[in-house]
Amino acid sequence: MNFEFSDTQLMIRETARKFAHEELAPSADERDEKELFPAQAVERLGELGFLGMMVSESYGGAGLDTVSYALAMEEISKVDASVGVIMSVNNSLVCWGIETYGTEEQKRTFLPDLAAGRKLGAFALSEPEAGSDATNQRTTAVRDGDFYVVNGMKNFITNGSSADVVLVMASTDRTKGAKGVTALIVEKGTPGFSVAKKEKKLGIRSSDTVSLAFQDCRVPVGHRIGEEGFGIRFALKTLDGGRIGIASQALGIAQACLEASVKYSKERKAFGSPLAGFQAIQFKIADMATNIDAARLLTMKAASLKDQNAPFADAASMAKLFASRVAVNAALEAIQIHGGYGYIREYKVERFLRDAKITEIYEGTSEIQEIVIARSLLQ
Repeated sequence: MNFEFSDTQLMIRETARKFAHEELAPSADERDEKELFPAQAVERLGELGFLGMMVSESYGGAGLDTVSYALAMEEISKVDASVGVIMSVNNSLVCWGIETYGTEEQKRTFLPDLAAGRKLGAFALSEPEAGSDATNQRTTAVRDGDFYVVNGMKNFITNGSSADVVLVMASTDRTKGAKGVTALIVEKGTPGFSVAKKEKKLGIRSSDTVSLAFQDCRVPVGHRIGEEGFGIRFALKTLDGGRIGIASQALGIAQACLEASVKYSKERKAFGSPLAGFQAIQFKIADMATNIDAARLLTMKAASLKDQNAPFADAASMAKLFASRVAVNAALEAIQIHGGYGYIREYKVERFLRDAKITEIYEGTSEIQEIVIARSLLQ
């Protein structure tokens, strides 16, 4: 087992860290408070190659491995988890999905702009009645010659209002249930495709989360990914990789909590001594650090397995399940260490808690991850 990162991986991590501290940190709190989409930061991410990290160089991407991606995701999310999830969706779900399962024409058409940040992607699976039960798709796509006519509604779509390219799951044959769902690429500006409600959220408030509406939206058959009925399999396979991204996001939030707690405990005094001298505080910090390291090892294991083209779905579920719990617990402990100051916005740890919670929900809730893991062990 090799626990050493390559020179390239270390360079990627340092580049992401520098970008996060110099270009994200100064505006992160304001964007969170005002719910401002980080358009300039997203453009810079594209320029730095962080929006198409695992896309092959032949399609305009950086051609990097999943471990490099996880390292970059952690550094970005440590400073601003909203930017982290924007980056995650474009890399893990949209670019990876198109490159792995798309046609050559689809790859040539969409990947160069997505990888360079000239365009942004979104992944539309969830519906008002299809969250964890992803097979219960009510959005329909009816074949009409060389087009599919799409009708329905998607909700909780990250990047939804800013995306130029959306991967949409829709039912082409409702009598077949999960086997009747098809994946389509829908472009911004297509008649009948519109952005509906923007959600007011607890956390990751600088990323846009919206509902998308489709009303007699005509999508070319050439924009179908795979055959009809491949949609649910496509979505689940894509989400396997996405969970590595979310585990990395959770890691970043947890690490930010640890660093803030260490800093504050050294500076703040109580009863004439720094908080760091009290055993109760030491125990919290020790447990936080141990759990974060364990989560990081799980995440890197999943990323490494993916890079080796080995089965990684179970490892990705374990990483997301554990890392998301670690992030929430780290944020709670960070607030406790900060006392009353932890409850006010000036000290940031309250934002870490608000951002951490969603990692236990999106791209498969913790309960869904437990089902995935258990089924694999018990089959």
